[in-house]
Amino acid sequence: MMINTRNFTRTLVAAGLLALGLAAHAAADLPGKGVKVQPLQSSTAEETFQTLLASRAMQKLGFDVQPIKEVDYPASHIAIANGDATFMANHWDPLHADFYKNAGGDSKLARLGSYVSNAAQGYLIDKKTAEKYNITRIDQLRDPKLAKLFDTTGDGKANLTGCNPGWGCEAVLEHQFTAYKLRDTVTHMQGNYAALIADTLARYKEGKPVLYYTWTPYWLSGVLRPGKEVTWLEVPFTALPDNQGKVDTKLPNGKNYGFPLNTHRIVATKAFVEKYPSAGKLFEVMVLPIGDVNAQNQLMNSGQGSQQDIARHTDGWIKAHQKTFDGWIAQALDVAKT
Repeated sequence: MMINTRNFTRTLVAAGLLALGLAAHAAADLPGKGVKVQPLQSSTAEETFQTLLASRAMQKLGFDVQPIKEVDYPASHIAIANGDATFMANHWDPLHADFYKNAGGDSKLARLGSYVSNAAQGYLIDKKTAEKYNITRIDQLRDPKLAKLFDTTGDGKANLTGCNPGWGCEAVLEHQFTAYKLRDTVTHMQGNYAALIADTLARYKEGKPVLYYTWTPYWLSGVLRPGKEVTWLEVPFTALPDNQGKVDTKLPNGKNYGFPLNTHRIVATKAFVEKYPSAGKLFEVMVLPIGDVNAQNQLMNSGQGSQQDIARHTDGWIKAHQKTFDGWIAQALDVAKT
């Protein structure tokens, strides 16, 4: 049987044009078509994975997502409230409550979803020292003899690797240092957390006592594992700054590590999500297991910390959870159709 090549070619061309037309129509139907959005994160590199995943999802809605900018938390909230940026994916609730309120709160911002849940914080020491001296609570370091065990500067006071100024956690630590009467025996070491914790880890590897603040999700707890190499210290009672409300930090198991479990929420410009409800719905339904964040952070600590690595991790997560990811997009697009 002979094929009419001319008709066959016409058919292929027609089919191609139809496909292009449908694709163009689909692209035109995307709610974010032609709309630029600006994501923000802090200088903590371990936040890039969460931020990039949200950016990838926004791109699927058609939004023109700009490269992530690094801005400290207080300034990020203000920039988003003023419309100079669009969203951040690492707002800690309730830790960042003051930043949210000071930037205008619900009148200018939208705090959406439960992106990452059960984020813990607190004080830890190496398990060997904890067991040898029976140290279970942070206020035991009011004893100069116990505090001196963690002296790294030679002044007789314990040196606690603490929280960077502007992160929010530093206000809690400073409040608790006063509440637990630790100022005479413990020094809050602040600066570049990554550099300070590297020194702390080096001390641990040398067999020396360590005392530090940290949080989850973060790679450190995969190296110095609570219950294995290190142990959480409890606090004698709940003591939080007034802006965090009357929250009891005691956990259901009776332990009290001084911080409530936080939820990472996505914060966006209120006017933006009102204009583009599909974006608001997306931010509302995205849920990322904390174990997956820890696993990605571990990869970064093992040497896969470049921007290209993190992009590969993000795309790999999407591929491994394609049904979940597509479900987020579908829910967001459904809102756009109504």
